[in-house]
Amino acid sequence: MKLTKLALAAVLAFGVTSMANAAGGGGNVNFKGSIIDAPCSIAPESLNQEVDFGAVANTALVNGGTSAVQTFKIKLLKCDITSVPVKNKVKVKFTGAKGGAAGDSDELLGITGDAKGASIAMFDGSNQPIKLGVDTGVTDLIAGDNTLNFSSVLKGHTGTVLADIKEGTFTSIATFALTYQ
Repeated sequence: MKLTKLALAAVLAFGVTSMANAAGGGGNVNFKGSIIDAPCSIAPESLNQEVDFGAVANTALVNGGTSAVQTFKIKLLKCDITSVPVKNKVKVKFTGAKGGAAGDSDELLGITGDAKGASIAMFDGSNQPIKLGVDTGVTDLIAGDNTLNFSSVLKGHTGTVLADIKEGTFTSIATFALTYQ
């Protein structure tokens, strides 16, 4: 009798487990985005990018020295350059905390964190320095997909000596805005 009750309990337990597994669980799918008044869509991977400079030697940054160049892109999708009014050109404006030794350079993006003595310099696709808060040169768009190319370096502040460069981690944020014409 005890064995029968034990067998019945085991069958019931397996049955409950099987029913729970049959339900399979569930979850959520969250969607996000925005609708913009523009001739091009911005690729999702271009909206929130991360540029990794890796581990830069402090000696590389002495007196304005730089890290290796790191590139990044803004991908524009399905550009319609025939709509009225015609918008077949684009400019990009980057904003963020000013960098430089005094924190007042609009050609350098400031860094935050433990690291000190360097800032980030950004360049457009023609290798021209980007000034914060100032539009880049105009880029002609083609119908369809377009890619805007940029590059950046971690740059030691001019006049720094090795003792001025503090080791540690850093972060920085540049925000971009597109203007079509």
